[in-house]
Amino acid sequence: MSERSQSSHMSSSVYNDLRLEEKFCDAVIKVEDVEFPVHKVILCNCTPLFRALFSCWAVPDQKIFNIPGLSPDMMQLIIEFAYTGYASVKKHNAKELMLAANHLNVMDIVLTCSDFLREQLCPENCIGIWQFTNFCFSPELQRKAYRYIIDHFEEVVFCEEFLQLSVQELTAILDEDNLNVKEENTVYEAITKWIAHVPEERETHIAALMSKIRLALMSAEYIRNTVLCNAFVNRNKDCLSMVTAASRTIHQILTNRPSLNGLCNPLARPRLPNAILFAIGGWSGGDPTNGIEAYDVQANRWINVTNKLERPRAYHGAAFLNGYVYCVGGFDKGEHFNSVHRFDLSTHTWHEVAPMYCRRCYVCVTVLNGCIYAMGGYDGHTRLGTAEYYQPETNQWSFIAPMHEHRSDASCTTLHNKIYICGGLNGNECLQTAEYYSPETNQWTMITPMNSRRSGIGVIAFADHVYAVGGFDGNILLCSAEAYNPRTNTWHDVSSMVNPRRNFGIEVVNDRLFVAGGFNGSTTTYNVEYYDALIDEWSEACDMEIFRSALSCCVVSGLPNMAEYAVPRDALPFLDLEDEQVESIDSI
Repeated sequence: MSERSQSSHMSSSVYNDLRLEEKFCDAVIKVEDVEFPVHKVILCNCTPLFRALFSCWAVPDQKIFNIPGLSPDMMQLIIEFAYTGYASVKKHNAKELMLAANHLNVMDIVLTCSDFLREQLCPENCIGIWQFTNFCFSPELQRKAYRYIIDHFEEVVFCEEFLQLSVQELTAILDEDNLNVKEENTVYEAITKWIAHVPEERETHIAALMSKIRLALMSAEYIRNTVLCNAFVNRNKDCLSMVTAASRTIHQILTNRPSLNGLCNPLARPRLPNAILFAIGGWSGGDPTNGIEAYDVQANRWINVTNKLERPRAYHGAAFLNGYVYCVGGFDKGEHFNSVHRFDLSTHTWHEVAPMYCRRCYVCVTVLNGCIYAMGGYDGHTRLGTAEYYQPETNQWSFIAPMHEHRSDASCTTLHNKIYICGGLNGNECLQTAEYYSPETNQWTMITPMNSRRSGIGVIAFADHVYAVGGFDGNILLCSAEAYNPRTNTWHDVSSMVNPRRNFGIEVVNDRLFVAGGFNGSTTTYNVEYYDALIDEWSEACDMEIFRSALSCCVVSGLPNMAEYAVPRDALPFLDLEDEQVESIDSI
């Protein structure tokens, strides 16, 4: 503590002691039947309201001042804050204290309570906190609470507070492009749940609420078996008209224009994604590229977001941390990098940060506990067994224990507070081995080897397992995949990819495992496919624009400017159905 802050703390302590001893007090604050002896000058320093009360609104020689509109307990806390600079904010008093502080214009307490409530946000209370900001104005808390509702909507709908929303509030929420739902079915089910809570009052709102559903994003089967079987829908002509229009749109998309699955038509307008898959750099056309593409999973489209200021690189690692995308190591056809650059997603600018100790291309990169880990790789001479980690707060790299194996062209992931690294090349052979790192002990531990040797592999944590996908076994290119269960220390085969590939990007978005690009045995590719663990099946997704291998992928989320990296909704093609011969409700 500095001399100045020590002096201030001691003064506060002295003034508070005098208050508690009721010495030199020159006013009494009265709330209901409770009296608080105070020093006017201390309270004047706390809020301009008390200064006006004592100097402008008081009659001569007035000693007792009645304060309406709050409880004695809240007045006690505010007076203690005026003397000590500390407010005792708890779960049970945060809202009441914030209202009282707002009433008396004690903005420091208002901000403290706002920060406290923001930290307490959860699916059970976010709606209540958001509605509270209508009575106690706090723009930042209001924005955060509303954003929490939007981001966690699938959890919020199961909470009691959801049923207390007004129709105006619910309509506004459902109209949001960035409402985070994996399927539009969730929106429909939320509406029917809300109406069923007080059906005699709320059924009249069914059409207004249904108009906010992107009905054509549902399956025809769901509309037929669920939506049309609902009594609220069947009794409302406007709802039936909407279903008819949706069925026409679905029919047109499926039969005539299957590529137009993102439409400007309000019934089929995809919502904004909560997370974006980035594909960064790689090898394309015989040279490294600096190309960056962003995949909008809701629209099933890629857009090019390349920033020309970044140097081309391949065989690098990428990681998303604290609003930045980091590119680690790699190779540009002439130099093996130890450099690390990060992309500021809010300003679209690149900055160089501290370099690694080792040059690393074919490097493995992952994030654990707010740090970036870089393992193995090739420095231009040797396959590496060393590993190091980066702390963004200090902008420093530090070595950790070396791996049991020297690995380049391996892949890694984080699961259950451990880093798993699998496969790769040790300079002599493609590896079948795998190991994990525990930060608590700074030790690597070997696990059961994979079923196949895999170099140029993709490894990712998914569905509580570690998935090892594709690669090269020393003889053939692989499309096979396997999953490791850390509880049993065993691997089991899962469905194979549609296309064999190595040196591809791999990530998980919206509970699906995506692989992008890579080398398919004859050429670099732009093909993308995804794996659904629930049905153990791979399906093809929209291709990238850039043919590339040796790229790296990461997923970005929680950005205030997420729309800048998604497909512009108003630029999506509009499907005019007026002149089309399409099916009616009866044919769904």
